[in-house]
Amino acid sequence: MATQYWLIKSEPYKYPFEQLVKDKKTTWDGVRSFEARNNLRAMKKGDLALFYHSNEGKEVVGVAKVVTEAYADKSADEGDWSVVDFAPVKALAQAVTLTTIKDDAKLADIALIKRSRLSVVPVTKVEFERILALGKTKL
Repeated sequence: MATQYWLIKSEPYKYPFEQLVKDKKTTWDGVRSFEARNNLRAMKKGDLALFYHSNEGKEVVGVAKVVTEAYADKSADEGDWSVVDFAPVKALAQAVTLTTIKDDAKLADIALIKRSRLSVVPVTKVEFERILALGKTKL
């Protein structure tokens, strides 16, 4: 199965990429949007995700990978919600800001802009690789 690519958002004061690096693994819980939940459920072990700091910073700062596919979110009081476990892959050598992404013609259709309210969105392989290039990072 081919690797799929994603973008996951976290507010840095709640859970920054540096904390994922320290923790070595985290459960991505608390997602309460059906579309974002369905994106979590579509993830497969080994898929890669751009880690985006939202609200403060507004920049892609790292890459994470799916280590456990979707399972029930125990933090949910009600409803059918899911979580995925992520591990860090690599911090970007240079953060890629939202302004840089918006100004790049190759990223004009990225879901980060088109579906800006979602915390979990798919990205294409071309978009993923473009952000790595802008971040001066190779995997």
